[in-house]
Amino acid sequence: MCTAAAYKTKDFYFGRTLDNDFSYGDEIVITPRNFPLNFTEKGTINSHFAMIGMAHVEDGCPLYYEAVNEKGLCMAGLNFVGNAVYFKSAEGKDNIAHFEFIPWLLCQCSNLEEAKAMLQKINITDARFCDRLPAARLHWIIADKSGALTVESASEGLKVYDNPVGVLTNNPSFDKQLFNLNNYMGLSAKEPENTFARGMKLDRYSRGMGSIGLPGDLSSQSRFVRAAFVKMNSVSGTSEKENVSQFFHILGSVEQQRGCCIPEEGKYEITIYTCCCNADKGIYYYTTYNNHRITAVDMQRENLDGTEIIRYAPVSEEQIAMQN
Repeated sequence: MCTAAAYKTKDFYFGRTLDNDFSYGDEIVITPRNFPLNFTEKGTINSHFAMIGMAHVEDGCPLYYEAVNEKGLCMAGLNFVGNAVYFKSAEGKDNIAHFEFIPWLLCQCSNLEEAKAMLQKINITDARFCDRLPAARLHWIIADKSGALTVESASEGLKVYDNPVGVLTNNPSFDKQLFNLNNYMGLSAKEPENTFARGMKLDRYSRGMGSIGLPGDLSSQSRFVRAAFVKMNSVSGTSEKENVSQFFHILGSVEQQRGCCIPEEGKYEITIYTCCCNADKGIYYYTTYNNHRITAVDMQRENLDGTEIIRYAPVSEEQIAMQN
């Protein structure tokens, strides 16, 4: 289970939590402009936009969980188990396997409008990268500073939704998640007014009572409501550090702690990492479950005209600064 968000302040930021009970081995990966990208049915693209994100590298190929390209277009895949449906190849379509969907769009599209146009031709296929890796059942959020889309490959075909909140979690389908926000229209960041009953005196005995009813459990539907409320009421500062810090606080509202979600005996779902990318500058910030210190990788400090991917292992041990 995961949560993704897009956040516009002075710059545009995009990131996600990745929640699971195991890891395939995650790395921050920069794909430079001249690294050959091989697609199952679309051949090889040798020259393209550079991108940065978290990925599992298999046989030299980055399988991105999320990424941001050098033009500021962002994309993340989140679990959509039980609803995601992939198809056989279809004539007249761009047949793209689920594991290559992120690089396919980000290597060619410079903004959301170009991505939206390209989506009209896409068919998500059931091809697997290899026998060792199962087909991940996903849906996707695509965003830039102009807005966000949610893309779902369902039994009816490819669905593309405008995403006015810039947030995505997991199940149910996005249209139902968005409709569910109607149940929370009474929530407020301000102090509540007494509308319980005419003539009945009720007291505001605590700050924050305007948000009573905001769900606090770890289900994907509740995380969607909570992340949307926190993000859309969030007030940031003006500096890069303030904005990045605020973004991590937004996603911190939905992080998962070891022991609170047990998918099966002896396994615990946790927030393996949280990331925030300044999409305007190409700086990828992240924390891991055991390291709360924000670490950064700047794509622009690398040779983006190279032909080999650049890999950084996440800093995973807690870093504590002693003050005395």
